[in-house]
Amino acid sequence: MRATLDFLLDDWLQVSRLTARERFADHSADTFAAVLDTCERIARDKYAPFNRLVDTEEPRFDGERVVLPRATHDAWKAYAESGMLAAAQDYAIGGMQLPYTVEAAANAFFARASVSISAAMLTSGNANLLMAHGSALQQQVFAANEFAGLWAGTMCLSEPQAGSSLSDIATRALPEDASDPLGPRFRLQGNKMWISAGEHELTENIIHLVLAKIPGPDGKPVPGTRGISLFIVPKWLVDTAGRLTGERNDVVLAGLNHKCGWRGTTNTLLNFGEGRHRPLGRAGAVGYLVGRAGEGLRCMFHMMNEARIGVGMAATMLGMAGYEASLDYARQRSQGRPITGAGKDPTQPPVAIIEHADVKRMLLAQKAYAEGALALELYCARLVDEQHTGETAEAGEAALLLEVLTPIAKSWPSEWCLEANSLAIQVLGGYGYTRDFPVEQYWRDNRLNMIHEGTHGIQALDLLGRKVVMDGGAGLKLLAGRISATAQSAGQVAGLAEPANALAGALQRLGAATKSAWATGVPEEALANATPYLQAFGHVVLAWMWLDVALACERGETPAAQKLKPGKLASMRYFYAYELPKIDAWLGVVARREAVCREMHADWF
Repeated sequence: MRATLDFLLDDWLQVSRLTARERFADHSADTFAAVLDTCERIARDKYAPFNRLVDTEEPRFDGERVVLPRATHDAWKAYAESGMLAAAQDYAIGGMQLPYTVEAAANAFFARASVSISAAMLTSGNANLLMAHGSALQQQVFAANEFAGLWAGTMCLSEPQAGSSLSDIATRALPEDASDPLGPRFRLQGNKMWISAGEHELTENIIHLVLAKIPGPDGKPVPGTRGISLFIVPKWLVDTAGRLTGERNDVVLAGLNHKCGWRGTTNTLLNFGEGRHRPLGRAGAVGYLVGRAGEGLRCMFHMMNEARIGVGMAATMLGMAGYEASLDYARQRSQGRPITGAGKDPTQPPVAIIEHADVKRMLLAQKAYAEGALALELYCARLVDEQHTGETAEAGEAALLLEVLTPIAKSWPSEWCLEANSLAIQVLGGYGYTRDFPVEQYWRDNRLNMIHEGTHGIQALDLLGRKVVMDGGAGLKLLAGRISATAQSAGQVAGLAEPANALAGALQRLGAATKSAWATGVPEEALANATPYLQAFGHVVLAWMWLDVALACERGETPAAQKLKPGKLASMRYFYAYELPKIDAWLGVVARREAVCREMHADWF
């Protein structure tokens, strides 16, 4: 993995060029490498050895507190002390001013080592949201302590009765004191479900970011998402200096959810304002308004979009872990004999299963999925750096591309790296589904990622229903231009003309299907096949990633690049031969606005 990561950063994305920008001027290729080395070491020593442990010793509630293995506490401490929670932040608040591309690459080691221990992305995402939308004092009190690793953070969106339908949330926020220096103070009452890291003893405080509705003048919640506001709800109340007051907020653990994967991360049902505690002498959980009333969802999308890229990277690394485990097994496991011109020769000794064409097929698929997904995630991370530090025009284009690519960055790895994990199990055969080998756990862990931070269906609706049509299709046109430029460049390189033509044709068919989907202007007709559209769109994007990586392989002159070149080019060939042709079946139902799913009656089932 490290060799591929270095190649993508150095040869493909040429991340060292970012050091020419003022924000990153103190860095160099050496400091970037040192960060990667440090994170790789911590992940190897503090995370990887305990991946099975945290899967079998799930979080438990002893009646007073949630109990986690000692290894989880040690891993959190090592990660917090590394400074990675504040890696991209300003020096002035203890950050490293690292490019997000390097931060994302470094964090990949933790997801690879143990995805359910490495849930720190919620804390940094929580703090990052406050840096973007919180007041100066909220940043100083809450975000700074999260970046230091003293406090942890969550995001509280879903509710038992509403799930992903945020417009239907019922948690209420009643105004109490508009002059509180920590922000307008409210009292919250309601329930939140599926809250990762919602209760634990890893840190001295937990900062919940909670979506709730402020009643309108008639005393009723404002309907739809317009009525949603965002609140900071700390587990323990604090003063304006960031010190714990010793008073417990009215946030109570109502139960632990027990999952098929990510078992090392507590997943909770939380009750806000049930009256078990009476902070400041009154019932109701104390919450401080973030930003303006009614703009909570807009603020929360800052964290949600960051988390979606994080989920995509987690899915990618689980795919990578399964690939590496099954590759190692295939090199060592002897079974069967080669098929020769006259058939198998039983007098010959068995060979390692990696010599069989079908095993190579399964390994190639995993390599194409996992390494292609890693390229996608790092490309999106590079867009984040461009958005924040590039020139005005380039920054605007990067923001627009991120809008379009975020549903793909979340959904494509969570579907296809899950398929990679399934293939890893298949390579190991019967051993694959036993707990003697890690690949079955990787599959269970990865199965959650198709649901985390917005299901496949939600991402599909976002892509086809909003992202590709917004601003007259400006984002889709910009992306198509980037893809076309890669195809044109590759068309001039020996050996790449055929995939370049295939990519150009696929892009044309994707554009035609997009127009056909919306030809009648009826959303029900266009969006009934949004998920096949998402799958086809993702495959076109990944074909682009692989062709662009292939171009970097052809340009690469270092010994490391030349060593990786044959495997990368073979993976690209595999993707174009076996994967890209799948888009025609998906685009077919999109283009003709296939009606069977929306016309199916519930009672026909």
